[in-house]
Amino acid sequence: MRLSTLCYLEKDGKYLMLHRISKKNDVNKEKWIGVGGKFEPGEAPEECLMREVYEETGYRLLDYRFRGVLTFICDVQEPEYIFLYTSDRFEGEQIPCDEGVLEWVDKKDVLSLNLWEGDKKMFQYLEERTEPFSLKLEYKGDTLVNLETF
Repeated sequence: MRLSTLCYLEKDGKYLMLHRISKKNDVNKEKWIGVGGKFEPGEAPEECLMREVYEETGYRLLDYRFRGVLTFICDVQEPEYIFLYTSDRFEGEQIPCDEGVLEWVDKKDVLSLNLWEGDKKMFQYLEERTEPFSLKLEYKGDTLVNLETF
């Protein structure tokens, strides 16, 4: 199993979204997602979160909130557990990301982006729920074939 973090930075009613257009052989190619990435050996989820957000955005998190776990199963890669966070407290200057283009997107417009289908449920839960949640998302290619909530 792969382990990774995913963070949605929030500011002025917007999410910082990453349009994944730069990496070859990327399961997220052309999708809009948050920032984050794979654990390095020995890292705790929070260490991975802080490192990945800084590497991809230039922002240092001053605070963050654990929102849940996504179990991502796709036929083109090994299954992945994704630790999901949000943050509205950070500092620094935004830098270019080598994995794609970073853009602040109005929350009301996020669902119109090219997202993974299961991310639409995730964004709904980010807005509606205060307690952590768990989503199991199973895909064949880009097609969501099963979604379970725990």
